[in-house]
Amino acid sequence: MEDRSIIELYWARSEQAIRETELKYGRLFRQIARNILHNPSDVDECVNDTYLGAWNAIPPARPRVLAAFLCRIARNLALKKYAYIHASRRNPAVTVSYEELEACLDDVGSGEQNEADDRLADCINGFLDTLDGATRQVFIRRYWYFDSVKEIMRRFRMSKSKVESMLFRTRNKLRTWIEEEGL
Repeated sequence: MEDRSIIELYWARSEQAIRETELKYGRLFRQIARNILHNPSDVDECVNDTYLGAWNAIPPARPRVLAAFLCRIARNLALKKYAYIHASRRNPAVTVSYEELEACLDDVGSGEQNEADDRLADCINGFLDTLDGATRQVFIRRYWYFDSVKEIMRRFRMSKSKVESMLFRTRNKLRTWIEEEGL
């Protein structure tokens, strides 16, 4: 089913919207949650909460890109669940992803948080638009979906050193881009 039709089902408050969302995006939500949580019951809970989140958000929202809108809900729920479960412990896979980007994003976010978040999101989206397809996909798989380097190697049939050097160079370019944007 087309995304526009699914959105219309949400606006009509039809429960069919949830079923169609599950059919089209359920595996993607599971992958996002599994990469962050690593526990099947937590993953299931996160995926179910994603459907509830979509139900509560649409309407009033009318997303232009349904997959991105729903994946953001799933990712944010998984990160919140992770923070709740691991308040005193740290999952190395997730922590490493954040630590790798930390140097790029050090001072961003002071002042008006929502405005700063929006400016940063626009800046990063502009940066991603400048990347070639493969580099952009590798970068997003690592820092949005939290894929491990090993998973990225398998997915894109690249060596470990190629993936790591690609990520290193892209992080450095992002840091420069953010500095040039004045953030």
